[in-house]
Amino acid sequence: MKVFYSRVSTKEQSDARQLKDTEVGFDYILSDKCSGSMPLWDRPRGKQIKELIDESKLKELHIHSIDRLGRNTIDVLSRWKELTDMGIRVVCRNPNIQNLDEKGEVDRFSEMMVSILSMMSKFEKDMIDMRRKEGIERTKQLEPWKYSGRKIGTKETHESFLNKTKSKEILKDLNNGYGVREISRMRNCSNSTIYKVIKMNEQLNQTV
Repeated sequence: MKVFYSRVSTKEQSDARQLKDTEVGFDYILSDKCSGSMPLWDRPRGKQIKELIDESKLKELHIHSIDRLGRNTIDVLSRWKELTDMGIRVVCRNPNIQNLDEKGEVDRFSEMMVSILSMMSKFEKDMIDMRRKEGIERTKQLEPWKYSGRKIGTKETHESFLNKTKSKEILKDLNNGYGVREISRMRNCSNSTIYKVIKMNEQLNQTV
């Protein structure tokens, strides 16, 4: 079975550019309209692709660009390796690479390209970590009170907690219909944090 997969971020966006020349040759055309921050297997159509794989029906997965597979370079490379290990042929149009050729053998040129992407991803992650650490150290020197924690005996208000960026993101995801486990993976936070947001938001609404 051969499937073409596309993704755009919002319902208002068109994926016509991605779906060019897909009129024939595919068993399914699956299109997601959701944020790229959502892991591939958590997306509605992504789940269908995983089901086809689990049922040993999917042989080829075609995509317009490699970033359709994940949230970031590291996630994309993980999905690429996962699909390769399962023997699923992935054909990407932009850049023009594939993990396996038509005979099921590893495509050496594409393997080299993916290795370069992997090295760039590691370098990018190391640079981000280094800048983050430098920023923390500088803030500690110039504004040490920001890292002193909340004073003993003080209590964070519902408003201040819900006004945090992470809390706002969680509330937005909840309003968009995502479950606790999905949000936990998307936002890299614990279930207890999400339940705390839910509880505080309910309590705040009851007092209004």
